[in-house]
Amino acid sequence: MLFSYSMEYETKRHAARASLAESLALPAKGLGHPKRLEIMEILAQAERSVDDLSQAAGIGVTTASAHLQTLRKCGLVARRREGTRIRYRLASDDVAALIVMVRRVALAHLESIDLVRSAALGLDLTRAGVEPIGRDDLLARIHADDVIVLDVRPHVEFAAGHVPGAVSIPLDELPGRLDELPEGLEIVAYCRGEFCAMAHDAARLLVAVGRRASAFGEGMLEWRAAGQPVASRS
Repeated sequence: MLFSYSMEYETKRHAARASLAESLALPAKGLGHPKRLEIMEILAQAERSVDDLSQAAGIGVTTASAHLQTLRKCGLVARRREGTRIRYRLASDDVAALIVMVRRVALAHLESIDLVRSAALGLDLTRAGVEPIGRDDLLARIHADDVIVLDVRPHVEFAAGHVPGAVSIPLDELPGRLDELPEGLEIVAYCRGEFCAMAHDAARLLVAVGRRASAFGEGMLEWRAAGQPVASRS
C-alpha cells in the first residue's frame, strides 16, 4: 500500500515538474520570433495601441494583434484600456533587461552576428567620420555639460521617456531643423536601442553637414534596463 502511494505521489510530482518547466519556458517562447523582439523594443519606448504598433513595426494589424496576444500569454506584455482602445506596454523593467541580455548573449556567442549587425545598421562609422560613444563617456559628458544629447525617436516615444536634458528632433525632421542645434558642442544622437539604426543615420547626416557628432552605442532600451534616470513629458 505504501509502495503504491509512493508511486502515485512521484507520478504526480513528475507531472507537476513538467508543468512547471513548461510555464518557465513561456518567456523564451515569447522571445522566439524576430518580429516579437522588435515589438518589445518599440513597447520599451512607450505604450502603443495595436494600430500604432502595427505601423511602427511595419506589419498588419492582425499580425500585430496575434504577436501581442502571444507576448501577453508569455507574461512579457501587459495591457490597459483607455476609452475604447487597448494600450500595450512591457510587463516590467525586468522584461527590458531580458531583451538586453538576449542580445548580449547573441553578440557574445554567435560568430556571424557582428557582420550582420554592421550590415543592418550601416556601421562603417569610422569612414563616415563618426565615433561611437559608450554609456560611461556619455554620462561624464552630460555631467560636464559639454554635449548636446539628441533624441531622434518619434515624438510619442520621447514624451513617454527620454534621457534627461535631451533635445527631441525625430530623424525624418532633422534635415530641416539643423539650425535648432547650437554650434560649438558635439552632438550625441541616440534612439531605441543598440540595434536601432536611427542614431547612426543621424550622426552621419550631422557629420556630412560639418557638425561634430557621435552615435550613442546603446539606446533607451539599455538606458532603462540599466536603471539610469528617465525624464518624461506629459
